[in-house]
Amino acid sequence: MPIANDLMRGFPVARGNRIPRQEWDRPPWNRWSFQHIREILPTTEVWRGRGPVWKLPCGSRDLDEIEFDDVEDRSTNVAAWLRSSCTDGLAVLYRGRLVHERYFNSMTERTLHLSQSMAKSITSAVAGVLVDRGLLDPDEQIVSYLPELKRTAWRGATLRHSLDMTSGVRYVEDYESPDSDIAVTDIASGWRMPRRGVKTHACMWDQIVTLKTKVREHGERFEYRSIETDVLAHCMERVTQTRLAELVSRELWQPLGCEESACFTVDAAGYAMADGGFNATLRDYARFGQMLLDQGIGNGRRVVPSEWLDDTLDCNPAIFGEPHNDGFPNGAYRNQFWIRDASRRVIMARGVFGQLIYVDLDNDLVVVKLSSWPEFLSTDRKKDDIGAIDAICDHLKEGRDA
Repeated sequence: MPIANDLMRGFPVARGNRIPRQEWDRPPWNRWSFQHIREILPTTEVWRGRGPVWKLPCGSRDLDEIEFDDVEDRSTNVAAWLRSSCTDGLAVLYRGRLVHERYFNSMTERTLHLSQSMAKSITSAVAGVLVDRGLLDPDEQIVSYLPELKRTAWRGATLRHSLDMTSGVRYVEDYESPDSDIAVTDIASGWRMPRRGVKTHACMWDQIVTLKTKVREHGERFEYRSIETDVLAHCMERVTQTRLAELVSRELWQPLGCEESACFTVDAAGYAMADGGFNATLRDYARFGQMLLDQGIGNGRRVVPSEWLDDTLDCNPAIFGEPHNDGFPNGAYRNQFWIRDASRRVIMARGVFGQLIYVDLDNDLVVVKLSSWPEFLSTDRKKDDIGAIDAICDHLKEGRDA
């Protein structure tokens, strides 16, 4: 197993340090690959446009020595948390100012980093724009937009059910199982090469139309299934007759005044992977988070309808159960965002391997953490992230280093 710092080094790269095509997102290779997706997979640009960059006011704060208790009740601090959690980048915005920005693992301010499932929230923000324009209706049946799905388990499901991941469609999201539905998605999306014994589809749409088993009534309960975001995105493309990457560029990235163009990974049909294939810089993720905090206003203009964000907070924790609520006992999921606590105004975009955009509207705080954990999911790491953010929030509110 190569050392992370040796990956893809040399001219030419030594055989033992090359990224395996089938294991590029696994440790230790993800330490390199999450910052170099365009060198691994086919991608399409999300153009930033020609407009001016949204300048984020800066004000430096030293947060390293802020202490908190980790998940095992041991005293630690922010610096140790960052070192131990495979951090690639951290940005903290408080009261609209970028007060802390750090890069690790060779990442720079221009590096595009894989979002994983934070892409779902990016997609949702653009869906909110289309809802506001009357092009989409959350209460409309999905088959009204995609009649081809009448023969699938989405028959009778509304767009709301896909937005909140409460449809009854059978889709197994087991990241470690080589033959689960998400493993099939990896191949259909172009993230993996076909493997013996695993179903193969030429593109994401071809997988969607094969999902015909319904395991419960639509709307009964939340179950995390990435394919729901891809159904949403296909609805968005159908009603606008526009590719998702162009939609995100036109409706989000350009109005936000982002500093760099972003990109999506694409499948063999040119479809941008809405559920996890988005890549952007740390600062541009921070701009997205600040826009959410400011009720849809970014770069001096309305970007996302405030009604969409209000609706996102109008969640139902009663249908949000184990294991998803571990660490978020009163949490929920709404409009492709995670809600920390239904009684608070905290929304999150989250992705496997430690990606997080944390937006605390009550405390005027945005935290973006980009990572390359060795695990897909870790409840302990998730709880430590929240513990560190709470400590940072308390510290900034008290103004101890202002």
